[in-house]
Amino acid sequence: MASITTLFWDIGGVILTNGWDREARRQAANAFQLDWEDFQDRHDLTFPAFDAGQITLDQYLDRTLFYRPHSFTREEFTAFMFAQSREYSETRAILTRAARTGKYLIAAINNEPLELNNYRIEAFNLRRDFTAFFSSCYLHARKPEETIFRIALAVTQRPAEQCIFIDDRAMNLENPRRLGMHGIHHQNADKLLAELQSLGIEV
Repeated sequence: MASITTLFWDIGGVILTNGWDREARRQAANAFQLDWEDFQDRHDLTFPAFDAGQITLDQYLDRTLFYRPHSFTREEFTAFMFAQSREYSETRAILTRAARTGKYLIAAINNEPLELNNYRIEAFNLRRDFTAFFSSCYLHARKPEETIFRIALAVTQRPAEQCIFIDDRAMNLENPRRLGMHGIHHQNADKLLAELQSLGIEV
């Protein structure tokens, strides 16, 4: 087996909670007394473009909520969205230990809307551990499609067989594996640590 030089990590569901998933939206619907079905339908139609950096946060909010008056402001709603993010400290510790060895290129491959992505990079000091962020909002390409992984490999100039990709969704591992990358289906920190060590990663 080729020695591993590069660790690609998903962020939401691995290092941090998901930024704006169904659970967070359900909490928002309760907190702001939204019509859940209407909000969810509009979200489903709008989110792919938001996630791929094709529309802004304001445009997303205009399409899902502020097409009619509300008793709350978009600033209040945005603050709620951002406040849903939390760190998984045990997984973050593994990431940090791998980064501190100085032996691996460490980068993110994640699906995230621009404003949320930038907020999370800053709020959780992700630049401390990551060298690069191959985010859907920057590349206008999303997992699980092959394009985002091909771009990450081309930009980093790393052979696929020297790379590991870690993601909490099994479907997102199918195309990286097809390209020759090693895939780890993240389920918990202990299992992740064991799988990295089995691939010879010093953590």
